[in-house]
Amino acid sequence: MNPIFERYSVRRYSDVEVTDSQIENILKAGMQAPSACNQQAWEFIVIENEEDKKAISQMHKFAKPAKLASKLIVVLGNLNDAKITSMIQQDLGACCENILLQATWEGLGAVWLGFHPIEDRSLKLKEYLNIPDYCIPFAVICIGNPLGEGKTTLRYDESKVHFDRY
Repeated sequence: MNPIFERYSVRRYSDVEVTDSQIENILKAGMQAPSACNQQAWEFIVIENEEDKKAISQMHKFAKPAKLASKLIVVLGNLNDAKITSMIQQDLGACCENILLQATWEGLGAVWLGFHPIEDRSLKLKEYLNIPDYCIPFAVICIGNPLGEGKTTLRYDESKVHFDRY
């Protein structure tokens, strides 16, 4: 469980490139996530181009880390592949968490930039990357080698745990 407790959001990155092997491992971890009826209705766009990273970093006020990241992973939900479309957000959330944990395991830093369900954010990303209408641009995950050391915080709060009934 170490990656769970070591993971933190990284928004500043060094110039050290993320390898193709690391990206492949991260994507394998993302695709290992559970999904409703095992639908696995996800697709990914890996962004390496500086111009694209800069454009995405300007799509909303919290997207600035995209410009500095070594790579971006755009997580898409493919509605054509979904057996239960109402569950796709849960599936993609689990996928994104796996991506973040694998990035930590790889010794990298990552941050999840939310796009869906905020319509103007999603539309900007969809138009810029020519994403087909049957795909939901769910999130962009920035990945890179952390610049400096971050700090994790244990978030366990016993007062939020209830047994049997509320």
